[in-house]
Amino acid sequence: MTKYYLYILKCSDRTLYTGITTDLDRRLQEHNGAGPGAKYTNGRRPVKLMYSQEFTNRSEASKEEARIKKLPRRNKLAMIKLNKPYVKDNQSAK
Repeated sequence: MTKYYLYILKCSDRTLYTGITTDLDRRLQEHNGAGPGAKYTNGRRPVKLMYSQEFTNRSEASKEEARIKKLPRRNKLAMIKLNKPYVKDNQSAK
């Protein structure tokens, strides 16, 4: 069964980039210039992996990616620092 990974990168300009992949190592190399990385990270290299979370299917990974992209930067930084998904008060992590 294919595993999917949600990841957050820190770019050289200190911005954060969120994406999903089936292979974290390959994707990180691509973002750093060894292949077709995202347009956003092309001019912001090098990038560094700051956070990742594993999912058993693409749908769940995509839903979490969309949710995280809507979060303010401070919440993403809290996720990275605590190494766990950001959960708003009165909600539980999936």
